[in-house]
Amino acid sequence: MTDARRLYQQIADQVRQLIVNGQYPPGSRLPAERELAQQLGVSRPSLREALIALEIDGTIEIRMGSGVYVLNAAKPSTAGRSLGESPTELMQARAVIESAVIVQATATMPEATLKTLRDILTAMRDEITQGRKPLEQDRQFHLVIAESVGNSVLHEIVASLFDERHSPMSDHMRGRFETPETWQFALSEHEAILAALEMKDPLAAQVAMHAHLMASSRRWVEN
Repeated sequence: MTDARRLYQQIADQVRQLIVNGQYPPGSRLPAERELAQQLGVSRPSLREALIALEIDGTIEIRMGSGVYVLNAAKPSTAGRSLGESPTELMQARAVIESAVIVQATATMPEATLKTLRDILTAMRDEITQGRKPLEQDRQFHLVIAESVGNSVLHEIVASLFDERHSPMSDHMRGRFETPETWQFALSEHEAILAALEMKDPLAAQVAMHAHLMASSRRWVEN
């Protein structure tokens, strides 16, 4: 029978079983990510997501610059818990959909919408300068582009995928790996998207959108 659980849940249970079996008892440190990924035969981004799931349920603690430490060997499986979609798969889905949406948006985007996008990026820049995370401006930017296509289904899909970032998995990862520096990178990527829209160049807009979303994914799970 096919295992219908998300991949990170399956990997989390593999790590949990190693802990339960006594290979890594409470208080011990897990091997480095690269070594553990090779041991389990999985990718590092998928392992990173599994470790986040284990930290959420209290099995391990991720100490930046020190390693991953086992806290509790008796925590239950996450199979029945809703921690959210895989952040990696989520960003891949967004890259596919929003890269297609922006091609349709580019040729017909009116000046008023471009001005709205400029204003959003100004507000985003101000939030970053003030040391705050511009989550709402980020959301507005992507949804304004989707809305400009005039297809309510596409708009709802883009909104739904974006809002998945508030799931326990994505929210935990954002809390750990988003910094003022990563937001500066994101701002520059949004500016590149806007520049392509202003030139009414659909290919450049598509490339810029895809590059932004995949870079966002890497900042979450590959740093």
